[in-house]
Amino acid sequence: MQAEDVAQFLRDNPQFFENHAALLAEITIPHPHGGRTISLSERQMLTLREKNKLLEKKLHELIEIARDNDALQNKLHTFIVTLFESHDLMSFQEAVKHNLREIFAIPHAVLHTWKGVPPSAEVLGFADQQATPVCAHHAVHETGEWFGEVAPQLRSYAYLPLRDGNQSTGLLVLASEDVQRFYPEMGTIYLQRIADAVSAALRPHL
Repeated sequence: MQAEDVAQFLRDNPQFFENHAALLAEITIPHPHGGRTISLSERQMLTLREKNKLLEKKLHELIEIARDNDALQNKLHTFIVTLFESHDLMSFQEAVKHNLREIFAIPHAVLHTWKGVPPSAEVLGFADQQATPVCAHHAVHETGEWFGEVAPQLRSYAYLPLRDGNQSTGLLVLASEDVQRFYPEMGTIYLQRIADAVSAALRPHL
């Protein structure tokens, strides 16, 4: 009889140990960490303790994720409130860049609106085509030039199209020297919330 046959027999006959309860005390197996043998019931207790440790670790990780999300939500709230303190387009653009740096530690940001200074047809087409923010490791079209002398050092970008209904009104571009700050596979839910907030606060200035 193979070990698999014994295992299958015990699965098919869960009442076996109930009918042979004394056998549980007689069976001994190696301790998982060596050194001695232990009873089947002791081994079961060790297994339960190990599972509890894993569950406690997972719970701790979930709590940390929840705390991080709360902190991010608070930062987003603070950012949104500050958007409505500007009185003109120029101060609004500066406030967006300043607060992205101070609240989210985003080192570089450019807010380009179509009012008065329309973009190239390529950039306009790009902004119109994006339903959600886009992250990349390379600048799109001429947008890298918007960052001036720091442009050659930039290694990652996030593009946040700004909209009024279905029409794009501008493009908020975030950038970093860190290649891992923004990357194509990253989630964009909070970037979308930033884009929505900036789009709404921008409308009175257009």
